Amino acid sequence: MVSTTDGSLRDRLEATFWERHANPWSAGTRILVYPVFMYAIYRRDAKLFAATLAFIAVNPVLFSRPERTDNYLSRIVLAEREWLDEGRGTMGLDYPNVLNVLNIPVTFYAFASAIRRKPVGTVLGTLGVMVLKLWWTDAIVKKTGVTGSGPGDADSDDSVGQ
Repeated sequence: MVSTTDGSLRDRLEATFWERHANPWSAGTRILVYPVFMYAIYRRDAKLFAATLAFIAVNPVLFSRPERTDNYLSRIVLAEREWLDEGRGTMGLDYPNVLNVLNIPVTFYAFASAIRRKPVGTVLGTLGVMVLKLWWTDAIVKKTGVTGSGPGDADSDDSVGQ
């Protein structure tokens, strides 16, 4: 658990962000919101587009801190936090960050297809973005070795914030 007396306000807010984002509902819905976002663009649905953007913005803090983080969706968030805390960044020509670099043109392709209302390109581009992102998150889970914690773990209260 994060102490409210230690560290700066920014550190406490950042810890709260990551703790709440480690909720599997946060990670899972964040993955699933991308196709909805692309659909909103494809359909030119301003309300759905705005609602999707709002959801993306509040998603990491929308859900409560999970009681356990020994599930895959929580582990990808914890691994991302550890990865970034170690200064490894998200872009680069090294593996797995090259996957995010490759995702740039795929994202542009998906957006261009949705804007042009090309259904096959929109679907393929959206799937490509999701595959590359999930491949990156899976790789950082493996590289960091993050396992999360469950109710039977001795340090389960502290491991969400790590």
